[in-house]
Amino acid sequence: MARAGITADRLVAAAAELADEVGFEQVSLSALARRFGVKDASLYSHVRNLQDLRHRIALLAGGEMIDRIAVAVAGRSGRDALAAYADAYRAYALAHPGRYAATQIRIDPAFVDTDAPAMRRTVEITYGMLRGYGLAEPDLTDAVRLLRATFHGYCALEACGGFNAPRDVRASWERAVDALHIALENWPREETDHHV
Repeated sequence: MARAGITADRLVAAAAELADEVGFEQVSLSALARRFGVKDASLYSHVRNLQDLRHRIALLAGGEMIDRIAVAVAGRSGRDALAAYADAYRAYALAHPGRYAATQIRIDPAFVDTDAPAMRRTVEITYGMLRGYGLAEPDLTDAVRLLRATFHGYCALEACGGFNAPRDVRASWERAVDALHIALENWPREETDHHV
């Protein structure tokens, strides 16, 4: 029977697959119920509503993504770590467009524990890689925002075919990573000691 064995984890995994197939914004409880051959109402014993489901997809995808990044950066530092991080990020974003889109939503603490292991791991790995450049707060936060904006913007444009010039997209990506490395090595430190 189709409904046997439905769990919250199975629902979220199926929803993540659906997101990659049809787009994150197109995921619905009705479409998911059809996949399992059940009525929509039967899903509410596993997830509260669509927003809850979307937050769970985001956490699943974020965990998958940071696991791949962690493997890529292990034992590396400096430019090598940055390039490995960037390449793993881009590979995940392009291979799993729906899941990746889920990682960009704002997590509502009313629905999901914002101290979830995947979120903590993302902070630890990302900030750890950036500390290798000698950065501390508030520069760490600023650097994270620069990397996220650059990686996301590049991946979003690449995914929708937004780069039309004949230059190889991978070559431009590598140059962008080189530029980020130079920026991180020469980060303009926020001055905390003001002399009159």
